[in-house]
Amino acid sequence: MKILISVLLALVPTLSLATVLEGVGHATIQENNLDKARAEARKAAMRDLALQYDARISARDEMENGELVTSTTEMSAVADIRNATVVDEYRSGNLLRVTVRGELSEAGSENCKAGKASGLRKRVAVTGFPMVDTAQGGNRSVDDAGEKLPQALVARLQQRGNMQVLGSSRLQLFERLPDAPTSRSNKAANQLTNVVQVARELGAQFVVSGVIRDIGLADPTAWGSSIVDKMQRGIGFSDTERRFEVEMMVFDGFSGAAVHRQRFVTSADWEPDGNGSGGFDSAGFEKSEWGQAVSQVMDQMAMEVSSTLNCQPFMARIARVDGNKVTLESGATAGLRPGDELAVYRSQRYFDALGATPELKDAGVSLTLDNVHPDFSNGTMPSDGRQINIQRDDIAIIW
Repeated sequence: MKILISVLLALVPTLSLATVLEGVGHATIQENNLDKARAEARKAAMRDLALQYDARISARDEMENGELVTSTTEMSAVADIRNATVVDEYRSGNLLRVTVRGELSEAGSENCKAGKASGLRKRVAVTGFPMVDTAQGGNRSVDDAGEKLPQALVARLQQRGNMQVLGSSRLQLFERLPDAPTSRSNKAANQLTNVVQVARELGAQFVVSGVIRDIGLADPTAWGSSIVDKMQRGIGFSDTERRFEVEMMVFDGFSGAAVHRQRFVTSADWEPDGNGSGGFDSAGFEKSEWGQAVSQVMDQMAMEVSSTLNCQPFMARIARVDGNKVTLESGATAGLRPGDELAVYRSQRYFDALGATPELKDAGVSLTLDNVHPDFSNGTMPSDGRQINIQRDDIAIIW
């Protein structure tokens, strides 16, 4: 009897009725490559997690002339897994065992049920990801990570094709990096004011930013130039791993509020010369184990941004109001079409809190688009804008 096992795993931003389980995976260490064995064991543990949560078994027998010639059993599992972490690692000789704990739910059971807004291309700006400790670089392959990481993230988001992506990798959003995205001394300086200003200047609905909190070597002395250091590296006695920890934030550009915040952590073997030392996310970057690990993190970051924005409404700023005629700062490039209807919301602030987040209040009217151009569109409301106090900088929304 032949047994086929296939598992589909998906990392999702939100879960409903998640179940916490532990899975165990094994792998054989070949040629003293512990990192590769660790990755294989973790993958096997993830399969074990999914199969524990939802295993589906089907059998198929083939008969010829009344005799059984083949018997195949297929086992599959479809589960959403989040916050998967390694809780135990044990090595016995060349055998490695890894235990992973994660939150599981049925695939497709996200709390977010995207409506019409999911078919529109929201505009998102990606700013720089500066390093908290620039002294951790010290090599041309990592010194430019603060600019190269957001550039790589922009490329990944553009490939998805479901959003309009603007890159501004040299723009640093936070003044105090260790406290990002907030500062005790001046909360507005690190959260609301500059996020809204950047979103307004770039014409973005969302702003993605973050900080690289750790990019240091596990053992900085492992790369000494002495004969002893070289011998220890050659026989695997030195810890040559480099860490990578990045925190990413997704902000709503109209209010400055954070709609998603997540840390990503990885580490892998790193080489200062050759095998991907041409620069962060360069052509040879993924030739190194550390480059591959970081690239996987950036893939996950892009997926989280896409999933987060998919759960958000589409919002367009009103540029002009003339009677019942309205012009929006979004058009065909965002996916808007003539006949689309958007709910109109008034954006208002109170005199005793002018620097606070603007409050959106449903105006109780809808806007129907008549003409759509690449970067703007025109529509009409059933009432005169002056009668219901609709003016420039108010918002039109599709949920």
